[in-house]
Amino acid sequence: MRYFSAMHRVAALVRPPQSTFEVACAAQVFGIERPGLPTRYAFGVCTEHPGPIATRAGYDMLVTDGLDALDRADTVVIPGWVPADEPSPAVVRALRRAHSRGARVVSICSGAFVLAHTGLLDGRTATTHWALADELAARFPRVRVDPDVLYVDHGDVATSAGAGAGIDLCMHLVRGDQGAQYAAHIARTMVMPPHREGGQLQYTTPPHPAQIDGTLAPLLEWITGRLSEPVTIESMAAHAGVSARTLTRRFIDQLGTSPGQWLLSQRIATAQDLLESSDLPLDAVARRVGLSSATNLRRRFLNTLGTTPGAYRRAFRTKPAGNGLPTAKSS
Repeated sequence: MRYFSAMHRVAALVRPPQSTFEVACAAQVFGIERPGLPTRYAFGVCTEHPGPIATRAGYDMLVTDGLDALDRADTVVIPGWVPADEPSPAVVRALRRAHSRGARVVSICSGAFVLAHTGLLDGRTATTHWALADELAARFPRVRVDPDVLYVDHGDVATSAGAGAGIDLCMHLVRGDQGAQYAAHIARTMVMPPHREGGQLQYTTPPHPAQIDGTLAPLLEWITGRLSEPVTIESMAAHAGVSARTLTRRFIDQLGTSPGQWLLSQRIATAQDLLESSDLPLDAVARRVGLSSATNLRRRFLNTLGTTPGAYRRAFRTKPAGNGLPTAKSS
């Protein structure tokens, strides 16, 4: 994990015809000032040839910054690309130069093809939209393409699946940069979960009837209000008025994960928040989130996040700031 206390500059590299949604994914996460939340990102767009940039939505974007903006960026986002179009040598050089000086380079959806052209994905696992995965693997055999995951983050280079998964990746990056509480605040303003479970293959086929057979939202709200209690799949099913088997099917169809795994992810996310924002002992944190003991919390935390609760708290311990929100500090 990393924490950036200074303003973190994010530059999105666009080109005609630009898909507007992929740009909006990054802009919504990194480019919006939110009341009550310290602004820690500065977002902008750039292009190889500044001026009007045609979009797939039928209007032009006026982009005034050129490739030199990548020389000042801390994170470079490539929000989609026409897979058949090779990036120019100037674009490849600018991306490699940004990466070599320490910038994080990120692709959304078909933007992975640009990263593959730069060689930054050679020997690494990467992902893209499931419908483009075979093409990416065939054209760039040195890239290990995983068609299922929502995103792959190597720290210095990251790729995401389809456009919606670009939001998942951006939220993941914010969570690593600024901590779970900061990311959760952004997620709430966007009316979305801070972390989406499952992989992208759940979206490759038409929905089953169970996916539209009632919403899980009331049940999920009921569960999150009872994390300290011994909630079971049977008690979830009873509250929803369905069998445990039907409930499991609905979770997998709608959320891409089982009820038990979803519940564990909520317990871990709440534990992260408590570790950041309170001085509660680990045993108390464990009880608050329904994991019974510090030993169980450590085991679950390590298996899920690859770190210990103590190490996480040291990295993201928060203090009240003047605006009433915590400000993270590095260990």
